[in-house]
Amino acid sequence: MRVLLTVELPVESANAAIKDGSLAKTIQSILDETKPEAAYFLAANGKRSGLIILDLKDPSQIPAVTEPWMLTLNASVALQPVMTPEDLAKAGPAIEQAVKKYG
Repeated sequence: MRVLLTVELPVESANAAIKDGSLAKTIQSILDETKPEAAYFLAANGKRSGLIILDLKDPSQIPAVTEPWMLTLNASVALQPVMTPEDLAKAGPAIEQAVKKYG
């Protein structure tokens, strides 16, 4: 299942990682391990943040993709299922059925 992993780094721990030179290396190491489809970095809610798209084959992979962020950078993480346009097209019949039954 494709998911959006949102990562927010606390200002203090991110500042410390930048000052000691480990932030870029840590992020690259995590990305190398998790092999995301895409990764974007931004400032959100006043914090250094990341939006990372991953295709998980099994829910048991969740700790493998979230724990490195929390353990190394004290990050807050959130996972949300997402769809590609192709996924949404496949969902069309289920949406139509829901509309007929509940709409």
